[in-house]
Amino acid sequence: MKKITEDIYYAGVNDHQVDLFEGQFAVPNGMAYNSYVIMDEKIAVMDTVDVNFGEEWLANVAEILGDRKPDYLVVQHMEPDHSASIPAFLKKYPNATVVSTAKGFQFMEQFFPEFFAEQGLPVEQRIVAANDGVLELGQHSLHFVYAPMVHWPEVMMTYEATEKILFAADGFG
Repeated sequence: MKKITEDIYYAGVNDHQVDLFEGQFAVPNGMAYNSYVIMDEKIAVMDTVDVNFGEEWLANVAEILGDRKPDYLVVQHMEPDHSASIPAFLKKYPNATVVSTAKGFQFMEQFFPEFFAEQGLPVEQRIVAANDGVLELGQHSLHFVYAPMVHWPEVMMTYEATEKILFAADGFG
């Protein structure tokens, strides 16, 4: 667990087993699967990680949360190295609300039908983030900016206004 600011923590994991990024670029030092936790009146977890590192990531999240529970999981990008641990997160934190783009939810329905098909996560636990929309956490506010085709068609970035941090999804990967 790494503290980024007073209220924002890095919960991601490092993959030292991978030798090629995107199957084509050598990464001799491995790569990081980035995920962050914003602690406030409401708690937001920013993205998940590759399925092979889900348990380690959930342990990082739990250490940061202590006895609290997350209110939101913000899904900025559906490529598996960013989203594959969504089911594990929802099993552990079934009351969390998922925030993503409409296109992101379409991908979730295809990738994880047990959670996002009609019988899955209730509609009240889904927020379709509007382009230029805002989610207030307390002292921190998340501003959503759509970035389709920066990598995939559902991508959005999130700007946290208090600390002036851009969570760039996979925009600079």
